[in-house]
Amino acid sequence: MKLLSILKELVILSIATLIIGIAVFFFLIPSHTSISSISGLSIVLTNFIPFSVAQITMVINLGLLIVGFFTCGSDFGYKTVYTSILLPIILSIFEKLIPNSSSLTGDAFLDVVCYVFVVSIGLAILFNRNASSGGLDIVAKIINKYLRVDIGKAMSAAGMCIAVSSILAYDYKTMILSLLGTYLNGIVLDHFIFDQNLKRRVCIVSPKESEIRQFILRDLHSGATIYKAIGAYHMEEHNEIITIVNKQEFQKLMNFIDKVDPQAFVTVYQVSRMQYRSKSLPERDFH
Repeated sequence: MKLLSILKELVILSIATLIIGIAVFFFLIPSHTSISSISGLSIVLTNFIPFSVAQITMVINLGLLIVGFFTCGSDFGYKTVYTSILLPIILSIFEKLIPNSSSLTGDAFLDVVCYVFVVSIGLAILFNRNASSGGLDIVAKIINKYLRVDIGKAMSAAGMCIAVSSILAYDYKTMILSLLGTYLNGIVLDHFIFDQNLKRRVCIVSPKESEIRQFILRDLHSGATIYKAIGAYHMEEHNEIITIVNKQEFQKLMNFIDKVDPQAFVTVYQVSRMQYRSKSLPERDFH
């Protein structure tokens, strides 16, 4: 069973890495831009050394893995090692199958936009499987350990440095496209990874408290907490229902509240992270 689970995981990682490879080969390489990745740096380096993007990416990724193991320990896991090696292999296959590939859009700006959206899909799959494509992630971990810089800021700084490096081989237009692409890539990736997991904390004060509470428990199959609240104007005591729901559940809940009590007092907050005890486990004894 464990072997089957590992094989399934490898298949998913392979598909995600293939998507990233497609984005790099068909959009990033033709645009000549250097967007926040080792592949982007490799595109610049091909102008100075007689090797392909796939070969340079492989060498840099392997070098970073070795440096990472010595500086940060072996906490990268087999997933990062696997994807770091698989990506340049996929690029090498594309280079052999389609040696004279040209831009699919005929426009560098459109290539950058297409690259950002396609690569974000692959990266989102990897990140949601607790994996990465290696490269800049390893650089960010090294910077984080020795310079005490947040990993997110380290990733952005490394990405911007790679984007600026395009000026060494191309013109200012390419460098600006690289910088814009790096910025857009961060925004789109945040949307794919974090916005999909956002939940909403809904606080409700209503005389129809019993109906709303039953709807949350029975129809949404969600939990709720009830607090005692005192209104400042009349100094009357009310029950405030607080529940955390996803996007679909939030829409159902608001539709129900609009139907049973359109005048209910509702406040909504975004929740980016939750840590809780699964309902499948036996209830805890707090006494």
